[in-house]
This record gives sequence, C-alpha cells and structure tokens, in this order.
Amino acid sequence: MAIDFYWRLPTHGCHSSLRTHDYDRGDWSPLRPGNIAPGPASDGGADQFAYIDHLSQIAKAAEGAGFLGGLIPSFPGTEDPWVISSLLARETSTFRFMLAFQPGFGNPVHSARAAASLQRLSGGRALFNIITGGGGPSQLWWGDSFSHDDRYGRTREWLDVFRGVWGGGSFDYDGRFYQVENAGLAPLLANEEFPEMWFSGSSDAALEVAARHADYYLSWLEPFDQLADKFDRVKERTARLGGEQKCAIRVDLVARPTEEEAWREVQIGFENVSEERRRTRTRGTDSVGAARQDALRPADATRYDDLIVAPNLWGGFNLLRGGPALGIVGSYEQCAERLDELIALGADGFILAGTPHLEEAWRVGEEVLPLLGQSGVALLQAAE
Repeated sequence: MAIDFYWRLPTHGCHSSLRTHDYDRGDWSPLRPGNIAPGPASDGGADQFAYIDHLSQIAKAAEGAGFLGGLIPSFPGTEDPWVISSLLARETSTFRFMLAFQPGFGNPVHSARAAASLQRLSGGRALFNIITGGGGPSQLWWGDSFSHDDRYGRTREWLDVFRGVWGGGSFDYDGRFYQVENAGLAPLLANEEFPEMWFSGSSDAALEVAARHADYYLSWLEPFDQLADKFDRVKERTARLGGEQKCAIRVDLVARPTEEEAWREVQIGFENVSEERRRTRTRGTDSVGAARQDALRPADATRYDDLIVAPNLWGGFNLLRGGPALGIVGSYEQCAERLDELIALGADGFILAGTPHLEEAWRVGEEVLPLLGQSGVALLQAAE
C-alpha cells in the first residue's frame, strides 16, 4: 500500500533551530545579523534574497527528497497560500500544493473557479486541507462569528457547492448558508481534475462532514490509542454512507543519528522557554482538537522529560513553535518505527515537518523515510 508523504511550508517565517524561538529566517521579525531571506546587506539594508526564494528552496528540497508536495498554511499571520502556490508552481515540477482553506474565506463558486485555474496553471497539482476554524479572536479576524456547529454546517454546504459546480452543466443549490442558481465552471476549467480534499477537525460535527466529503481525514498526532479510536469513528461513519475513508496525520519530527542527540535538541529548546510561556494554555477557542492537545501538556512541567507522553512522543512542541503539541523525537530508526506503528493503526498519509524546514526536509526524506517498513510493524498489520 502506497503511503502519501507531504512536507510543510512555513509561510510565516522559520526558526533556524528548535533551540531558539526567533523567526530568523524571513522578514517576519526585525532584520539582524544571522537572519536569512532576506539577510543584512553591506549598506545596512536587506539583501535581494527574499522569503519567497527561501520557500522555493524548501519546496525544491521536499520535491527532491521524495515528498509528494507540501501543506501551505493559512493564518492571520501568514502569506496567502493561493499566491504562494501560484509562484511555486513555476519553480517545481511535481510538487503538489496543499492549500489550507477555511470555507468562511470565500464563496464556493468563486473558490472552485480559482482552484480549477490553479489546476490548469500547475498541471493538476492543487489539493486542499479544509479547516473550519477554532473560533475566538483568530476567527473574528476573518470576520467570522459563527458558532462551532454552524461553522461545520457551513463547511458541509460549501463543499456541496464546490463539488457541484465542478461537475459540468448547470448547478442549483438552496441551503441555509449558500444559494446558487445555474452555477458552473467554464468547460475548459470543469475538465480539470477535481482536487483531493484533506479534512481536519476532531469534534463529532467535524467527523460527520469528513465522512461525507474527505478523501483523507487529517488529524494532529495524538496518543496512539486515542488516534486509533478517532480513525475508527470516522471510518465507521463513512462506511454507513457507503464509502471508504483514508486517514492522515500531521506531525513534527526531531530525527537525529542517535536518540540522545534528538532529545538534546528538545531539552535545550525547552530550557530556553520562559516559565510564563510554559504555563500558558490555549484560550479563546472552541476547537476540540486544540483542547485535546492542551491536555497533553501539564501546566506544572518543569523539565523537558515531564512532557514525554510515550516512547519517542513529546508533548511540548507548541512551546517551541506554533501548532500541535505532540511530535516524534528519536533516532532515524526510532522515528521510522513510530511512523510504521501509525501506518499499522490506519494512517494512509502524513504531513511531516521539522525545524528548520529546509534542512529537515532533506534529513527526514533521506534518513527516515527509506527506513519505513523495515521494523516489520506495518507489514505485520497488513498481513493480518
């Protein structure tokens, strides 16, 4: 069974190491010695190596290291993934662009036309990570004040319309959130391949929408028993609708030649985090997934190893950078073994990441992915 592996593109700047918390790659923080993309020029200003050039290097590295493509995030503090994808389509050959997209961002008919245009521009390399948003201040930044379940109801309708207008001919829809008449794409655009849909969300409302529309149900990494339960629930819902559901996991890795080297990176990063930040919890959100991640990190943790959840699983990644808390730490062989275990639990795809994103794309692609299957865990599961 083929497993799809994607990398992540940091559209908000990047750290040069997990040991430091400065976004010193990119112009998302003040220009200073040691920064790159851009870096300081001799005249005191910035050089001509822009951050988009750095993103291009990451995309090319991931492409060369064997990844199918990359997730392009979208938050209030990032570049726009549609624009980034259009630029990187000219810099790569096979790299696929997974656009993070909230249905509240735009009308589904216009979005379908833009997506079909990107498919036409890139040779069919666009796909989506549909996210519905966690509420709170970040949701209001987009002008979106809908409640949790209403957001998922809107997402379901958005996907109904998005798919409907792509089918060719005239499409009508009369829903609570969207009403369209005689909608559709121009024939040339309607002939483009419909983009793959990866869908995120941990609530029951999210799982219901995933069962209806997702090609891949995507979850942050969680303790393996919790993750297996979540995968079983979404697969069961999809089966009741007469379909089959693939599942995928978004996870960071710290992979090094030895386990000691990997944990040393984590230890130094943790020790450089202020006590105030260690005690800060996610606030102002109704995201079930964020709450599940917060539960992995005790507020009274004083040592990095207080956050070890299971062998090679560490629950403090969101102290070192934004995003999910739980990630994989270990030797190349151990990281491959943990990925094999996740494949055995039902993972059909992964979005991997590491800091810094450029160097770690090569490291994970060349040192970890070739070891998959050698532990025998995934192969044993497939034979049962």
